[in-house]
Amino acid sequence: MKNKESLKIILSIFLILGLSSCGDSSSDTTDSTTDTDDTSVEESTSTGDNSSPVVDAGEDQTVSETETVTLDLTVTDDDDVTVTWSQTSGTTVTLSDTSSYNPTFTAPDVDEESELIFQVSVDDGENAVVTDNVSITVLDDSGEDSTWIINNTTTSAYITDDDGVGVVEDVQSTETVTVDDVEYTYVLAKGIPKYDVTMTSDMIDALDDRPKAATDFEDGYTTAAAGDIVLFGQDIGYNSSSEYCDDTGGAGYWPPGPSCPLEQSVEAYLPVIPTDISDDGEVCEIGLNTVGLMVNGVAIFNWGDGMSFGTDQWYTLAPVAEQYDVDICGGHAANGTYHHHFYTSCLATLLDDTGDEHSPIYGFAADGYALYGPYESNGELAISGWKTRDYGASESEGGCNTEGQRTCVLVDEYDVDAGVVDADSDGPDIGEDVTTLSSNTIAADDGYYYEDYYYAKEEVTGAVLDEHNGHDTGDGKGYHYHITLTEDDDGTLSPSFPYQMGPRFKGELPDNSFASCNTDNDTDSDVNLGPGADGRPPQ
Repeated sequence: MKNKESLKIILSIFLILGLSSCGDSSSDTTDSTTDTDDTSVEESTSTGDNSSPVVDAGEDQTVSETETVTLDLTVTDDDDVTVTWSQTSGTTVTLSDTSSYNPTFTAPDVDEESELIFQVSVDDGENAVVTDNVSITVLDDSGEDSTWIINNTTTSAYITDDDGVGVVEDVQSTETVTVDDVEYTYVLAKGIPKYDVTMTSDMIDALDDRPKAATDFEDGYTTAAAGDIVLFGQDIGYNSSSEYCDDTGGAGYWPPGPSCPLEQSVEAYLPVIPTDISDDGEVCEIGLNTVGLMVNGVAIFNWGDGMSFGTDQWYTLAPVAEQYDVDICGGHAANGTYHHHFYTSCLATLLDDTGDEHSPIYGFAADGYALYGPYESNGELAISGWKTRDYGASESEGGCNTEGQRTCVLVDEYDVDAGVVDADSDGPDIGEDVTTLSSNTIAADDGYYYEDYYYAKEEVTGAVLDEHNGHDTGDGKGYHYHITLTEDDDGTLSPSFPYQMGPRFKGELPDNSFASCNTDNDTDSDVNLGPGADGRPPQ
């Protein structure tokens, strides 16, 4: 994406707004009246060449109860000025110093989300007094869903860039910074996502039909019903793991096994203009842990669950093996970090991605390239260039000459013509039942393991994607990744390998990246942690 268009896309998505900033707090110091939502400027006049002060009461903020809040006044003027702060609306609080540029106060306990309005008056002794307002929103932290939001607010900002690409931007803050002569979009995302889901009868049936529903749920079935709006973290009857739930709530929302998320804070430096890895450069395999960020601040994890059936072979794919370990939005936590391995309809709903046009941007990979949703155009999915192997085919075609048996692995999954070698240990037969980490029984159909796939080298035109799961169709979006799905004959959509981006990054990772390239690691454990796990416990 080495063009002005790519720069425009990234900067239009990650604006310096965060949801804590809901309006323009600047003032017009010429003859004007105020914007009643944010600023108020008394009509002012100039005496001779002495100009009225230019006053900015600071950005609007959204805070939690009992949090220490600092107001931030900026004044530009020729003379010494007198500053006076006052509160004009909301639960009364005590300012530390009403004549200070940066007074502080303690946010009050509130029974519901409340707005406090503060006004600052600035007098230069020559012109009319100039005033400006700032809004502080205080959240009610007593409710069970109060922590289940990014940026500590209850709404999402909908942004449309110049090309009509719409995204929900829930990150805490963003800004363009230059480090060692390279421009980055710096992103700070705090909190846990806010997904509110309207339950359908199909969703209820899927929950109640879980293989271990009798023990997964306290009553043997979900307490949610079709038509219910389930808030993120709301109890729907699961026997959830207790780890972290006391800290952030959410018990009853996650199936047994995965822990509850922690309040998370992610800092990311995304190159404004990504740099492709050169043809003779060292490839960058996408590892475990965070490899990108969704536009609402949620972490993106790769295809792996960190486990394998054998030794350094037959790596299990998280979207398949962990299908009963994710919440109703297709996410769960690893070491407290809430993340997605694959498509989530909950984010699609926030983004209003209905499939009637090219999907909007869902997030960004660590290399700076945008990750779009699954649709290339109206009703047309972007298609993964990866295909499942035929184990019964000849070795020259990537098979093992063993119908239904995993007895060989590819020499190079990017070049099926390179042939195969015998597996160090045979994998489960195609369709054989295997037991997951959460003790669910799943058939290991073709496509259960990473070794089941190869890049088919199909011509990259239209909606077909390259080995990185991306393309550049010349439509002005530059190179970009796609989340991939497949559609069954009955219209059912399912995650399609490699699900988001990868298995290798298209672009180089900067030195200050939050992600890293995968390296194989030796371990004394009886269970192989998989590529890039770095000793991390399985998810």
